[in-house]
Amino acid sequence: MGKLEFWELIVNGGNEWKVEDMPGDCGHDFCLEGVTKYFATSFEPCIKRQVIDLLAEGYSDDELDAQPAVTAEDWYCGRTDCGCTYQMTVCLLDNDCELIQEFKSEPVTLDPESEDCSWRKVTHTFSNYGPGMRFITFEHGGNDTKFWEGWFGVRVTGSSVTVEV
Repeated sequence: MGKLEFWELIVNGGNEWKVEDMPGDCGHDFCLEGVTKYFATSFEPCIKRQVIDLLAEGYSDDELDAQPAVTAEDWYCGRTDCGCTYQMTVCLLDNDCELIQEFKSEPVTLDPESEDCSWRKVTHTFSNYGPGMRFITFEHGGNDTKFWEGWFGVRVTGSSVTVEV
């Protein structure tokens, strides 16, 4: 598992998830220094998720019940030779893992024949969601649009969730 050890693989289709070096075949340079790898998806959906236990990460009940701003960020891109799809879902959950609030990005399809498929950032900030948040789930992924064997689908990197206490 190695480089996917902190991720729960929800769907691991096609040739499965793969970690590659920037910029990769038919790839794009990345704009943030220090980011040298990305996750590549395949010809069937690849979706992975992390569950963040905020109490285990050192936040207190009082800090979390004050409804701190929570910002989720992700970067994605396509290849220059194959289209792809991308999705991201972030959920704020209570102590019983019941949904408090959800952000689901609009489904994205990138087509290198008609648009720039270089790295794009998606960001969402939660606020005024009520007390009780104890967990955050971050889920993302996609696949290619031509069903080519290999790793021609969306590439993701630089994922983060920030709790502003």
